[in-house]
Amino acid sequence: MASPVEVDLKDRVAVITGAARGMGAAYVRGFLNAGAKVVATDRSWSSCEEFREELVQSGRALVLDMDVTSDEQIDRAYDATMARFNTVDVLVNNAAMRMRDLYPPAGRLNTLLETKDEDWSRLYNVNVFGTLRVIRRFIRPMIEKRRGSIMTVVSSGILFHSRGGAYEALRPDSKEQPYMSSKAALANLSFYLAAEMKQYNIAANIVIPGHARTTGFDEQNRARILAGMRPGPQPLVPEHIVPIVLFLASQDASGVTGKMFDVIRWNIEHGLGAEEVWADQSFSYEEKHERMKP
Repeated sequence: MASPVEVDLKDRVAVITGAARGMGAAYVRGFLNAGAKVVATDRSWSSCEEFREELVQSGRALVLDMDVTSDEQIDRAYDATMARFNTVDVLVNNAAMRMRDLYPPAGRLNTLLETKDEDWSRLYNVNVFGTLRVIRRFIRPMIEKRRGSIMTVVSSGILFHSRGGAYEALRPDSKEQPYMSSKAALANLSFYLAAEMKQYNIAANIVIPGHARTTGFDEQNRARILAGMRPGPQPLVPEHIVPIVLFLASQDASGVTGKMFDVIRWNIEHGLGAEEVWADQSFSYEEKHERMKP
């Protein structure tokens, strides 16, 4: 589906982390379709060889191995990006460790007291410090030319609402720690990054995707159903987040910056439809449940 607003991304250079699968792969294709050049990075391209070859054959994509916890790999990726494209215009911080990565396969929902220090350290090293490492490198060309756009993906589980003068969590019973805490830290970091980068005309924004069917989604829900847990809502296709990301990629600090967007709400407001439009019709909880019956 096309973007509802005019975006000029022709020959812009977009760096995307976690680009091999799910929403990351959707971003990559969206930017290429918009005429941009793409640096697609991921910790592992295993099982994604066909997609990798597709990108190489496009002639407008640089495919790199980059673990965001490794300074050495980030430096190599940055050097390769500058050697190939000589600049960076857009950064999409998509790479993350999720609950199902930390506690496979179901993404075990622990109480805070059940989590271990090493769980928090491991996940924060990817989601928070890894993102910060990437920003520090790839923002350099944006600062030099005083223009650019950075987007960071978080989760609705970080949200709070004010009721009667007090704030309450949107999803207080989710028990998705330390994941939600890390995403809250990223949102806070991004708001202040936007303020700092105004002097360099660099936009920094935050996006909250809907309940998308991304990598490991099927395995997680299969494990949760087998454990007697209630499955979530009908998942959305990863592409539901692409229009707003392309729009924000076209911004600088003179336009939209320092904002956090609910992707589905933005899609509705811009005529792109609600959840039913973006629902993954190839997925059915009922079918998954039937297949798992003895």
